[in-house]
Amino acid sequence: MTGYSRSPRLVRGGLVVLDPTTGVTRQVITLQYNPDTLTRSFQVQAVGDNAPRSQALRLTAPPVETVKVDAELDAADQLEFPDSNPDAARFGIHPQLAVLEQLIYPTVAQLTATDALGALGTLEIAPMEAPLTVFVWSASRIMPVRLTELSVTEEAFDPNLNPLRAKVSLGMRVLTVHDVGFDNRAGSLYLAHHRRKEELAARVAPAALAALGIGGLS
Repeated sequence: MTGYSRSPRLVRGGLVVLDPTTGVTRQVITLQYNPDTLTRSFQVQAVGDNAPRSQALRLTAPPVETVKVDAELDAADQLEFPDSNPDAARFGIHPQLAVLEQLIYPTVAQLTATDALGALGTLEIAPMEAPLTVFVWSASRIMPVRLTELSVTEEAFDPNLNPLRAKVSLGMRVLTVHDVGFDNRAGSLYLAHHRRKEELAARVAPAALAALGIGGLS
């Protein structure tokens, strides 16, 4: 045995949580197992049907892109060595689920601060700001997102009812400069994502009209 392997290094998909103001990384969340499928949908942002004919080909903004992944969590590997994984032995996958769930919760500090402002008679209280979440699916797809859906199906439990296996469905909307502006950290991340998409598209060799069985358009 030489220790050499032809198997490629596995890159995991996941989420990066950033401070929305400074851009400092707060947390990196990797998916335990990469999902087999990733579903993306696009809603085109164009002028309305009643717009002048001269505007028919005009786009008003980047498309609204949504992403959905179904991930699996399983404590089986950790429970095989409980001494090395005491949290898994005690809590199952509760901590991993809590990490995902906290992405859609305001913090306790935010809740108590908002309550204190209300008690002081503050007339206008700004909505609580969530951290900036970035979905990473390889170096070619790094997208600022807002979580729009999180559903969890727990499938196995230990004697203390700690979940040991679960399927998690994550729904996300990609944030564009149309949503957050150009000066926002999320806006900068989106522009970088958009540029990568243009660079990838430019790598496709152009085809001739003959490939479609036609000699011209008329």
